[in-house]
Amino acid sequence: MTAADTSGAGIVAGAGLLDRERIIAQPGFNRWLVPPAALAIHLCIGMAYGFSVFWLPLSKSLGISASTACPDLTLASALFTTSCDWRVADLGWIYTLFFVLLGCSAAIWGGWLERVGPRKAGFVSACCWCGGILVAAVGVMTHQLWLMWLGAGVIGGIGLGLGLGYISPVSTLIKWFPDRRGMATGMAIMGFGGGAMIGAPLANLLMNTFKTDTSVGVWQTFVVMAVIYFVFMMGGAFGYRIPPAGWRPEGWTAPAAKSSMITTKHVHLRDAHKTKQFWLIWAVLCLNVSAGIGVLGMASPMLQEIFAGSLIGLPDVGFAQLDAGQKASIATIAAGFAGLLSLFNIGGRFFWASLSDKIGRKNTYYTFFILGIVLYAAAPTLADMGNKALFVLAFGIILSMYGGGFATIPAYLADIFGTQFVGAIHGRLLTAWATAGIVGPVVVNYIREAQISAGVAPGPALYTGTMYILAGMLALGFVANLFVRPLSDKWFMSDAEVAALQAKSAAASAGPSGSFGIGRGGFDAKAALAWAVVGIPLLWGVWVTLKATFALFG
Repeated sequence: MTAADTSGAGIVAGAGLLDRERIIAQPGFNRWLVPPAALAIHLCIGMAYGFSVFWLPLSKSLGISASTACPDLTLASALFTTSCDWRVADLGWIYTLFFVLLGCSAAIWGGWLERVGPRKAGFVSACCWCGGILVAAVGVMTHQLWLMWLGAGVIGGIGLGLGLGYISPVSTLIKWFPDRRGMATGMAIMGFGGGAMIGAPLANLLMNTFKTDTSVGVWQTFVVMAVIYFVFMMGGAFGYRIPPAGWRPEGWTAPAAKSSMITTKHVHLRDAHKTKQFWLIWAVLCLNVSAGIGVLGMASPMLQEIFAGSLIGLPDVGFAQLDAGQKASIATIAAGFAGLLSLFNIGGRFFWASLSDKIGRKNTYYTFFILGIVLYAAAPTLADMGNKALFVLAFGIILSMYGGGFATIPAYLADIFGTQFVGAIHGRLLTAWATAGIVGPVVVNYIREAQISAGVAPGPALYTGTMYILAGMLALGFVANLFVRPLSDKWFMSDAEVAALQAKSAAASAGPSGSFGIGRGGFDAKAALAWAVVGIPLLWGVWVTLKATFALFG
């Protein structure tokens, strides 16, 4: 067994610094060092959720104290103007580009990721995400919106989806934690949900530091944050290790007979999208995300328009009757609501993904859909009752399941398709996210606008129809989940095909499987330090968010 241990963890001669063969774990490696590396990446790229913190300052980048508006400005002319301030709607396209490019780049380069490994993919991803922010900084300096779109939206969006940007931490952790797939993916994707919780207040601090009479401080903030993110992402990329082929945690055996929904075989990337299960799970993710992301984007105005004066002790005053000062007060309180939803979003990613290890991935999604339908259907009643606490709790649970859906889906894919190509298959499935990023906000925003055009005043009635439509989306998701079944044997690769794919790993040619001297690992000093590096910023973000939510309940 000694020979197997040595060959299973050795570094292939001639392997480059970024090559997959270079990062095969050696005996004694602690697998609990891998989740902090994943978090380091996801906490950086998760700032995509918080980019709206820049919209208002950027809308005054020329006027400084007030926007320099041009009545005849169109979207096309906004891309190149140097004399008019940008509108928030023009800037908001960057947010759309983030998630469309994330899904597309993950789908296109997912197979490349599996071939080259997480370190090389992570290096490219860090260059794209941080380089894109730097290009956006140049766009702010020269007041060129097209450069902002190209840098932050397109190049940065590719960095979000490519390699370590999103899918490779998930793929790597699933392979390191076959005994806790849900928990492992929850740890990684929790970071993506928490990135804005750290990045948004940090951006506010930096903008206030750099703000002058001639600058809103955004381009300087972009530069500083790009440098900070690059350091963290490189630390994550170079901290990664992958297990040798055939590795498993010491003392653990695959629960082959435990559930027919968990396979021990592998489906090739070229065949995954040919199965109806892939498209059923695609629909499951798309419908769950569509329902959640629309609410997430409208959380602040929704709370303000539904509860209006009751947020500041004036229960009989509607939104239209509030003066400018009162509207500013409730906007601050609503920001606390949005922050609280972010905490539920983050916590749900870890809680639901870990729970899925116990009750199964399919049952977890059944819970999302059934509970979500009930809560969305009850939301109009809670709004009419004026019960803030129950309303906030209902949407907190809904957003926890939105986050939980992201964190559970990679383990769901691994259960159905195996782990050999799970990163690339997950990448292709993220086109569901790109679709939902358009469908969800469009449904919520356009129904609201239609209601206003029909004469519906701001208040609970403005969102009643929307809630029922979102409940209907979840009902469709329930049906899609119902039809997910184990794959037939014809879709799985033979043992010889799997061995050929893993031939570059010395362990594959050595034959035996086992821990190779790489045990379960423990929370030793090195692991504690790695967790502190990501844990301290995360705790700071939680504290800042909690302070902002205190105003919601007085």
